[in-house]
Amino acid sequence: METFQLTRKDMSQLLISLTGQPGKSPKAILREIWLKSRREQPGESRSFDAYVGASISPILAKVMEINPAQEAGLSLSDIVALGGQIEYNHFAVTAVQNWVKRDLKEIIGSPRLGKKYSFQQAAILFIIEDLRAALDLESIRKLLLRVFRHCDSDADDLIHPVDFYAAYSGLFEELDPNNDQVLDLPGSPGRDFKHDHLMEALVKKKADDFAASLPELSPQEREAVRNCMVIAMLSVQTAYFQSLAKRYFQASMFLQNL
Repeated sequence: METFQLTRKDMSQLLISLTGQPGKSPKAILREIWLKSRREQPGESRSFDAYVGASISPILAKVMEINPAQEAGLSLSDIVALGGQIEYNHFAVTAVQNWVKRDLKEIIGSPRLGKKYSFQQAAILFIIEDLRAALDLESIRKLLLRVFRHCDSDADDLIHPVDFYAAYSGLFEELDPNNDQVLDLPGSPGRDFKHDHLMEALVKKKADDFAASLPELSPQEREAVRNCMVIAMLSVQTAYFQSLAKRYFQASMFLQNL
């Protein structure tokens, strides 16, 4: 049975659609992701629709049927399942439960739609999972409080969580055009330049440019968004290497027991 995973940018576009912003429907977005993963064209016979019943996960099938025009939300188990569709993501139900009940309740807040969480809250959880690759929970709390100020409302956020998630995931893919999960540097760095310094400068430049596109914010607020974006992009890079190391460890342990 064929399956497919979503990049962070894919997931951000799906969340944007689910929040009701103008654009494509959730089903249309997932169809494009499927076709892209198979390098097919919409008119070809082995298209997304032919595989929906056999290969799409239950959570994506559920999300596809959500009408963005109607207020809807997700349970914690739904959010964990949806996060599990993101490449190099390792959501754990128990960890997420601890975040919402204790560790990061100040950031996430209570369910806004009865017993369900909003799509903005889902984005916060995905952002937290990315940041965990580089920061401890207390550092994440302090960082995100500067950007998402009140857990019970998005009204005074410097930038909405879904938009922030879309921004840094989109910039990460822009800096990784060959999709090898490693940020690329333009040209060939000379021997007098260190790769890490060039990468830092490039990531910071992209984050600076994005923050500058938010003129409604004060200079201090744009700096807060910029810094959070730099950390998020570097954390995504870190998450890939962590995942790769874990896969090698698991393979090593498995082969030793053969």
